[in-house]
Amino acid sequence: MTTKEQKPPKDTQAYVLTKSAIDSTTETKHIHQFNENAIRHTVSLSDIVGLTKFGLHLVRVEAGDETTTHHYHEESDEFIYMLSGELSLRYGDEQYQLSAGDFVGFPAHGAPHSMRNDSDADATYLMGGNRPPIDITLYPDIKRKMYNIHGEKEYVDLEDLGEVWKEC
Repeated sequence: MTTKEQKPPKDTQAYVLTKSAIDSTTETKHIHQFNENAIRHTVSLSDIVGLTKFGLHLVRVEAGDETTTHHYHEESDEFIYMLSGELSLRYGDEQYQLSAGDFVGFPAHGAPHSMRNDSDADATYLMGGNRPPIDITLYPDIKRKMYNIHGEKEYVDLEDLGEVWKEC
């Protein structure tokens, strides 16, 4: 529920991004915390206009780069919509070739996913999803869990996890 202090401004201009404004926005280079080959150049459209419950990002991936470490979320739905170029998608046990106009949904608790740009040109896509206050991301290939609790992230290697003892 939105409180009076959290009410968005009534100036609708703050929520309108023109193509020229987007084009002139400097990309942020993101290197994945667990994969130095996963490099995304991103314009966070939702952040620019102050959206907090939903993220939408314009992403560019250079030739030869990956997008992330193979993963899935416990609480976040995600999606991508390809705008240009080509990406190789690893989704669960399957491989797919994506190109402009393709859409992929990644439901919470779904199959792990990751992408790589195996082409000679940049690929661009829209990436979006909900932003739950608490989420757990699982990275099966590196056997790791990351906890995101109200924006604070911590991770643990699965070999270091133990079961909680249950009383009778």
